[in-house]
This record gives sequence, C-alpha cells and structure tokens, in this order.
Amino acid sequence: MTTEAKTEEKIESAKLADALSERYLAYAMSTIVSRSLPDVRDGLKPVHRRLLYAMRHLKLDPTAGFKKCARVVGDVIGKYHPHGDTAVYDAMVRLAQDFAVRYPLVEGQGNFGNIDGDRAAAMRYTEARLTDAAMALMEGLDDDAVDFIPTYDGSEDEPAVMPAAFPNLLANGSSGIAVGMATNIPPHNLGELCDALSYLIKHPDCECSKLLDFVQGPDFPTGGLLMESHNAIVKAYETGRGSFRIRAKWEKEDLGHGVYQIVITEIPYGVPKSDLIAKIAKLLNDKKLPMLTDIRDESDENVRVVLEPKNRTVEAEYLMEYLFQHTDLQSTFHLNMNVLDADSTPKVMSLKQVLQAFLAHRMIVLTRCSRHRLDKILHRMEVLQGFLITYLNLDRVIEIIRGDDEPKPVLMKEFDLTEVQVEAILNMKLRSLRKLEEMQIKNEYDTLDAERISLEALLADENLRWAKIAEQMVDMKKRFGQKTKLGARRTIIADTPSSVEVPIEAMIEKEPITVVLSKKGWIRALKGHVDVAEAKFKEGDDLKFAIKAQTTDKILFFATNGRFYTIMGDKIVGGRGFGEPIRLSIDLPEKDDIVGMLTCSPDQQLLVATNKGKGFLTVAKEVIAQTRAGKIVLNVGSDEAKFCIPVTGDMVAIIGQNRKLLVFKTSEIPTMTRGSGVMLQKYQGSCTSDIEFFNEAEGMPFAFGNGTRIERDLIGWMGKRAQVGKFPPVGFPRSNKFK
Repeated sequence: MTTEAKTEEKIESAKLADALSERYLAYAMSTIVSRSLPDVRDGLKPVHRRLLYAMRHLKLDPTAGFKKCARVVGDVIGKYHPHGDTAVYDAMVRLAQDFAVRYPLVEGQGNFGNIDGDRAAAMRYTEARLTDAAMALMEGLDDDAVDFIPTYDGSEDEPAVMPAAFPNLLANGSSGIAVGMATNIPPHNLGELCDALSYLIKHPDCECSKLLDFVQGPDFPTGGLLMESHNAIVKAYETGRGSFRIRAKWEKEDLGHGVYQIVITEIPYGVPKSDLIAKIAKLLNDKKLPMLTDIRDESDENVRVVLEPKNRTVEAEYLMEYLFQHTDLQSTFHLNMNVLDADSTPKVMSLKQVLQAFLAHRMIVLTRCSRHRLDKILHRMEVLQGFLITYLNLDRVIEIIRGDDEPKPVLMKEFDLTEVQVEAILNMKLRSLRKLEEMQIKNEYDTLDAERISLEALLADENLRWAKIAEQMVDMKKRFGQKTKLGARRTIIADTPSSVEVPIEAMIEKEPITVVLSKKGWIRALKGHVDVAEAKFKEGDDLKFAIKAQTTDKILFFATNGRFYTIMGDKIVGGRGFGEPIRLSIDLPEKDDIVGMLTCSPDQQLLVATNKGKGFLTVAKEVIAQTRAGKIVLNVGSDEAKFCIPVTGDMVAIIGQNRKLLVFKTSEIPTMTRGSGVMLQKYQGSCTSDIEFFNEAEGMPFAFGNGTRIERDLIGWMGKRAQVGKFPPVGFPRSNKFK
C-alpha cells in the first residue's frame, strides 16, 4: 500500500462546528480542572500543590535553611508543572505574602512585595522555605494518605490531592477565572473553622445557619471592618454566592485644643495602599475634598495613613463617609464558592457542603493512614516473632546458618518461620545477637500489639474515626487558633453601615459668587458678591437675573414649562468672558425660557404661578431636581409658567394687565408638591402682570417716583382669592409692576 493511500485512510470527515466544539470543550475542562478552580479537599490549584510538593522534596521544612526561589521554581517546572517560570514564581510569592493569604504556606526571605502593590524581587534574589501550615497540609504523604499520579512526562509521581490537616480552601481562600465560570472565596479564621467542624461532626444534620454561630464571616489578613448584617452573611454562605462590604478601620487622634487628625490603620483586602492614597490625593487636588488639608503615609510594617482635616469644625464622620463612597476605603468582595469536588466536577457549594467535603476527605485520609500503619505494625510484629524464636534457639540457628549452603529453607521448615521472618534473621547483624535485645524486642512487640488492637478497633468503628478527626481539629485549633498570634481574628464584624447622607455642600469649598443670567440664556458666576451694573454682555444681550450666592448653594431655575432645574454653584462656569449657554448644563427645550432664578433655602416657601393667574405654594426642598431634565412642578397645559416668588409675608397682592389689583391673605393659597394650582385672580381676556408679598402690619409697598410708597389703607382692594379686584391706588406705576 502506498504512502498516499495510508494517509487517505487516516482522514476523517467532520463538521467544523462539531470539531471546534469538541476541542473547545476539552480546552475549557483543562482550564477548569488544571488551572483555575481549587480542589474542595485541600483548597489548592495544581500549581500550588506541585510547588509545595517540590519544596518538600528539597527538604525546605520550617526548621531547615532557606534556598533560592530560582532553585525551587526550576524543580517545579522541570519535574511537575510544564509552564512558564513567571507564573510559578508569582504563585509562590503570593503564598508568602502575609497581606494576601491568611495563613502563609511559604516563608520568604528577601523582597516578596508589599501592600503598596510593589512586585517582588527577581527569583534569583529571594529565598524561601515551607511554613508550619504548609507542613500540616502535607502530613500523611508518606503514609499512603492520598493517591499519587504520574507527572506530565511520566518520570515521577505527584500527589493528586494533599492530605490537608485543616480546611485550607476556607482558611486561605482562593480566586480564579476559568472558561465560563469563576471562583472567589475569602479567607476565614482557622480557629472558627475548627469549631464549626467539631460541631458538624457531632451534628451532621445541622442547618448551615448554625455553623455561622462559629464562623462569623471572612477574616481578611489585612483586617478591616465587615459591614454586613447577619442575615446577609447567612444567605451568602447558604447559597455559596453573595457579597461582603469591607471598610477601612480608622480612628481619631486628639492633638489637643480641639484639633484632631484621622488615622487609617487597616485597609480593605486586595486594595494596594499606594493606589488608595493616590486616589484620595487626586480628589484633594481636584478640590473635591475641601474638608481635607493633607494626606500622609506614615506606614512602616503597620498601615498608618494620616488625614488632616481643614479645621477643627470638620465632622470626621462626614469626611470618612464621603471617602467610603468615592474611594476604595470601602470595597466589595463578591463570594462565589465554585470549586472542584472529589470527582473533579465544578460545583457551587454552601459553607456546610464545603466543610462536609473536607470531613469526608479527612475520613478517607485517616482510614488510609490507619491501614498503612496497621500493615507496617503487622509486618514488624511478624519480624519480631521471628527474632524471638531465634533467641530461643540461638545455637541451632547459628549452626544452620554456618553449616548449610541454603539456610533459608531449612530455617523455615525447622522453626516454622515465614519467608519475611527468615529474611530478617539472615539480615541481622552479629552485634544484635545479645541477650539484652530479647527484652527490648518483647517490649517493642507488646507496644506494637497494643497499637494494633487500637487501630483495628478504629478501623472497625466509624464513630471512633469521627472522634479521632474531632481530636485532630482540636489539635489544629491549638496550633493555629485564635489564641495564637497568627490565628487571632483580624477582621471585625460590624453592623450594616447606617445611611449617613453627606451634604454635597460639605464636599465643596465655600466661596462667595454672583450668578448672572442674561436674557439670551448665557450664565456665569462672578467671584465674590459684586455689583453687576458694569457686567458686560454679548451685543444685543442684557442682564436678566443676578443673585448673590455661595459655591455650596443649589441654584434653582424655574422655566416656562413649569419645571425646576438645579445647578450647584460650583458647577457654574467662571466669570471670565460671557459664560456659557445654560442649556449646556440643563435640558431646557428651545421653546421654553427661564422665568425665575434663586438660591435654594430648603424650608423656604415659594409661589409658582402661570401667566393666566393659576398657582400654588410649594417648598424649595421639594422642587430640587436630581437630573438635567429637571423636575415638573407646575402643570401648565396650554398656558405657561411665569412666576416663582419666595413667600415673604402674610398677604399677597396680585395685579393683572387689565390693571385690576387684588389683595388677599397668603393662607388662602394651598400648598402642593405638584399640580395645576388654583385661580389667584380672575381675568376676562387678560393675564397676570405682577405679584408681591408683604406683611399686613407693614403695608403694601410699590414703586413711586424714585422711591417706594407704602399703602396701609387696603380696605378697597382686600378680598378673597380668585376675585377680580379693583384699580390700584393713585400713583401706582403704569407698568403694572410693584418694583
């Protein structure tokens, strides 16, 4: 058969979609199982497992000296993990960072990065060894605790999973992104986990919420405050999905004479300190933090970031609340307990399921270790029995060994010995043939026999095995629990943050301004409270409104469409030039125009009215608009809004273009938040010209010549709302305006 014929036979036809789907699925599963998701039993990904195993082979236990990280990384990628050295070294560095993992598995020597986000030094400059926690994860590897699988090239074996004496998945957490799925598990307090495991052993049918009496929540290595309610925490751990708000820990330092500074001592998990400080500094430079004068980083091995308030009257709570809302001093950790189960199947588990999976693994480990130890004991006891027979027949044994060319079968037949016993006898050293050894062997035999009985009882009784696992959890708590320096809880569980509303004014530097709006809709803010008589405008334009305000004020604009628009004083363009069109700041339709402009005093009553004399009273705080589109207050219909006047007296005077004046009590006008209003004055083919508020005791003012005239005798014009009114007093301006 020709080569071409052989090649043609190997070609298989397949749809492109099917071939791509099959290969992509294989790639996805490889990513999920071999790279991204941790095993629920030991909480490790393959790279971490291989890294620890390689370091164990290099005898880098906690009592040994350090070795170069380059040596470790070389062994890992050469024997177990055929990937890039950078990825392996990055994984190693993270396991050594006490601000990244709660219980470090690697002890580093040299520059392993810091909480500022600086990277570690190159692997040729750093050294490492294992920690006690890492050794606890590998206890039992020599006792057949777990299965071993061939390495990628088949030259060596590696553990499929670590024995894991403690629940590393929860203790140190894990994160990773696979194809179509991800995992994100926070660190927890190991002492609390041991308490929960002990309770779960005794009460296997308990609810997940009961376990949270022991596991309070995440315990991040960087501390901080966990700002979540207990119910939210319970729900997250019951479903395996949720989110936790973490806040920085801060305190006020009294500097005397009422002066203080704020000191941040702990920051949220995973937030680089340098980035955090840079963001706060940017807010400060952009003048978005007028309450803050300076920020300093005084950190050493402990975090200490100092915030200097502008003065002693600044409310620390307002300042910190603003920073929590606009910086990473408050962050959110999204919980997603998506892990590989014992069958390497991805699954989102609850807290109880994770702990149950760990306990099931520990039961397997205990059983295998016990059987391995029992086999060793039985083998040793068999050998010791042969030694005892030798001592009882020492002369004959020596004679057979010296006289026979093949002493092995003779010894087996004459003394009824097993092959194992004879091999041990023949391999004995002459100096071991002392009388004293007989007593030692008997004592060793009795000790091993007692241990055999104990192990056989343990393997025969599941309850005894669970009791043994419970003892192991107690031992783990003693080694790494809350009473140790490493195990003391760092993250404080706090209540859900109260909704402290930070006034916008508190975040703006307060400066006097004069807001000027022209007739053609150009707006600007002049610095200071100035006279606008000499203000310049574009050709054909002129002054329409001008008010004195502060940069911290909300400026209200009332338009002919009955909508209120709001612009913060600090957002109005500066006074140089002619300003800018107001329509760049608000969505004011082309057919509408501004008819009122005033600063917002929240409790100030305002009268809003239409051209045809319908209106009502409202309160300033009710008309503040939150968007550029404004807030509809007065329904104008076919009419248009014309007046927005602050209420300044107990009487109101209204005059129409028909020159009829009506005076009535302010209390006759209803207060509403939105509507068409009521008739203020009745007209026949006319409309409203002007409205004025005054106090009855002071009289009605109106312009007269170059001054003001006060009309006190108002009997002729007093009436009820919606009446026609009468002609105004002699001397009232022909413009029908009060001013």
